[in-house]
Amino acid sequence: MLKVEIGVKMGADNYVIEMLNIRKEFPGIVANDDITLRVRDGEVHAILGENGAGKSTLMSILFGLYHADRGTVKIRGKEVSIKNPNDAARLGIGMVHQHFQLVGNFTVTENIILGKEGGFVLHRKEASARIKALSGKYGLNIDPDMKIEDISVGMQQRVEILKMLYCDAGILIFDEPTAVLTPQEIDDLMRIIRNLVKEGKSVVIITHKLNEIKAVADRCTIIRRGKLIDVVDVASTDTALMAAKMVGRPVNFKVEKSAPKTGRPVLEVRNLCVMNAKKVLGVKNFSLTVHAGEIVGLAGVDGNGQTELVEAVCGLLPAESGSVIIDGTDATDLTVRRRNELGLGHIPEDRIKRGLIASMRIAGNMVMKSYYKRPFSRNGILNFPEINSYSEDVVRKFDVRSGEGINSPAGKLSGGNQQKLIVGREISMNPKLLIAVQPTRGLDVGAIEYIHKQIVAHRDKGNAVLLVSLELDEIFNLSDRIAVISGGELMDIVDTASTDEHSVGLMMAGVRKDKWL
Repeated sequence: MLKVEIGVKMGADNYVIEMLNIRKEFPGIVANDDITLRVRDGEVHAILGENGAGKSTLMSILFGLYHADRGTVKIRGKEVSIKNPNDAARLGIGMVHQHFQLVGNFTVTENIILGKEGGFVLHRKEASARIKALSGKYGLNIDPDMKIEDISVGMQQRVEILKMLYCDAGILIFDEPTAVLTPQEIDDLMRIIRNLVKEGKSVVIITHKLNEIKAVADRCTIIRRGKLIDVVDVASTDTALMAAKMVGRPVNFKVEKSAPKTGRPVLEVRNLCVMNAKKVLGVKNFSLTVHAGEIVGLAGVDGNGQTELVEAVCGLLPAESGSVIIDGTDATDLTVRRRNELGLGHIPEDRIKRGLIASMRIAGNMVMKSYYKRPFSRNGILNFPEINSYSEDVVRKFDVRSGEGINSPAGKLSGGNQQKLIVGREISMNPKLLIAVQPTRGLDVGAIEYIHKQIVAHRDKGNAVLLVSLELDEIFNLSDRIAVISGGELMDIVDTASTDEHSVGLMMAGVRKDKWL
């Protein structure tokens, strides 16, 4: 293991952040094991590591959410004690968390000044004017009077950035900033970060996405299982080497798979119409068949009906018209449980809302869809030894990392480990039809490689897979056929081998094939 100390050529006064020999333990796990991090003034510094490697813990110490068991923190060369986020704010440190901390029915302005009002008079107009000026200066393009519930996830993230800028933060921390963003929103965020640095800010990005590191970062600190592995210059280090340092082995970015051996229809969607949250048709006369032994990728810009389609198939939204057939049975009006019993597995888009019970231990979450069946229960009595043994097997197979093993509450896991828990649960049930929505969202490259292999192996067992992803690379890497959706309508279904990203991109934008051939 190579441990690199940097800064030999530069004095301490060139560093805005120095975290020296930081150690932090939780029950059953050492999250940070003697880690040293140094961030230069005016740079974008990435912290790269697997899910559960200790990245967020390290930054939570800097932000005052956790206290280190050992080590020293210096800000601009001066040793400091950061007991809470207020201390961090006074030192000019701001943080955008992976899960945004916004009040949905408040305006942008109200969210930004929340907790900073002071006195008896709320100067909303002055605050709004300042927010508008900051938004313009950094290219954020935010309307201060919009309600949070009415703006996109990407815009919500910009509000979180404005919260930091409003407090005059000079050190900005982004925790997995692109985990819930569309490709277009990711491009916008990269541009915003560059603008922030041009204006004299220093930025730390916690991530596992190598292409984004290459796009925006100057240097990268790599952590593996709580230990510092290396600090690299991003421009002179290729992604394969960074990936290998992160996971401790070479990583294959392209999944190997044989030609599909298709069988009977397992999912038939016939002329389906579904209302969205705005009470207008989000899915319009949509028809699609997925056969046993194939992976069909559903490609589309976020918000074009994918969510409504999947939730109607899974029984979470009613169909206005049309039908859903699962393995020969009309499931249009069946309950979620009955659809699961027909062989439906679902990796949901929103792991917190749809995939987990945060307060329940890992073992409980692992059998939440099958607890009433043998061998997990008999005559209404749960068989805990069987539940625990099964859960331990899945946790080991899918590398779900936690401090207390299967007894850890799911809500205490990192986002990536929550995702691995859900993917492990669904695939291990061997469903005839697996609907995988953003299955690798929030995962590091090593975990992505493994999950991709598992999805292909699931296909090769003769099962059907509907893959919904905003990542075109993932769609092309895994899918045998690609269905393109735009405005809730099916644009076309194409063989992956005979199309390209440009053609799919045009259809995603609503341009039908006959218009550009």
